[in-house]
Amino acid sequence: MRHFFRTHITPAEVMASADAFFAGLGLTTVSSAARERVFRGVVGSPEVVSHVKLTAKPEGGHYTFVEVHTDQMGESRIDRNVKRFFVGLHRADDSRHQLEAAY
Repeated sequence: MRHFFRTHITPAEVMASADAFFAGLGLTTVSSAARERVFRGVVGSPEVVSHVKLTAKPEGGHYTFVEVHTDQMGESRIDRNVKRFFVGLHRADDSRHQLEAAY
């Protein structure tokens, strides 16, 4: 699956957050570059090895475009964790952010 998010955080801060977040899930870093990371590991049950590729590129002057590709189909556990990672980025950008139901 492909996920993307735009933020005001710098690409270096996004990469530091990604390193901490995905290591906390038990994924290991397979490949590392200045604005790209590839993680691999098992998240949840059943034990299926997941690959996550994350890139952070400057876009439009003050935005950072964060793109994440997973090798899973549909709404897998790793995809839900990618969305949690994006919420963490949003909170880092705006500490007043609160999750609310949008009915």
